[in-house]
Amino acid sequence: MSNKSEFRCGQIAVVGKPNVGKSTLLNRLVGEKVSITSRKAQTTRLPLRGILTTDAAQFVFVDTPGFQTKHGGEMNKRLNGSVRRTLTEVDVVLWLWDATHLSAADRAVLDLIPDAVPIIAVPNKVDLIKDRTELIAAVTELSAVRTFASVVPVAASKGTQTSQLLAEIEKLLPVAEPMYDADDLTDKPERYMAAEIIREKIFRLTGDELPYRAAVMIDKFEQEGNLRRIFAAILVDKDSQKPIIIGAGGELLKRIGTEARMDMQKLFNGPVYLELFVKVKSGWAENAIVLRDLDIT
Repeated sequence: MSNKSEFRCGQIAVVGKPNVGKSTLLNRLVGEKVSITSRKAQTTRLPLRGILTTDAAQFVFVDTPGFQTKHGGEMNKRLNGSVRRTLTEVDVVLWLWDATHLSAADRAVLDLIPDAVPIIAVPNKVDLIKDRTELIAAVTELSAVRTFASVVPVAASKGTQTSQLLAEIEKLLPVAEPMYDADDLTDKPERYMAAEIIREKIFRLTGDELPYRAAVMIDKFEQEGNLRRIFAAILVDKDSQKPIIIGAGGELLKRIGTEARMDMQKLFNGPVYLELFVKVKSGWAENAIVLRDLDIT
């Protein structure tokens, strides 16, 4: 057991453009699925803290939305604002980019990181690289214009070099008491996690555009012993989107509910009764009241 006076604790922001694997990396580092994932970009909407506690340190990872450079709108403005705020509050930043291609959007995210915060550069998806000379050249070029505490290539989906990444992070954390209990995995309540799990299934099971026009609100969350009873509304923007979510004969909505319930039972370690409804709320993504109710501030 580490000497208590040497125990380290701090917050680590995981940043990058949409769809570079931030949530996948966070889940891999924490060792449990606490952040939703999909192959679609910008699945994450709110900063979520995933917590890993070892004998020597407590790592509080902050999964941020992918910084949006292409689209405006009230929700995307708020998401970008949350990224900027997070970067002023953490002890370390993990800057992710797709190791197969360093883009202008990746550099734009790097430019957002304050100079005073230590940065670990994390090229992800290195398992997809056949020739690493381009990656080496990119790291050399970046290191000439920005100082990195270290560079740790990873393959988040496979866990490649994640233990090395944790070791580099630990060196940069301040000596401090833990912020959370040792068995905590996230700072979010079960009600929030239930909504996120449902939203993940919408991202995974519907088309390219619909997930971005949908939101999930928990109408009722009750617990009776080990049983959770959850009633949730899926908000869509247009009348035409409602039958898409429901599917022929209600089959898609049933599948969303079944897969979400199974994930909830694993996360909550107990049985779940889940009932889903679909509601049309025109312009919800531009409605400040709805965004507030969704905690998108």
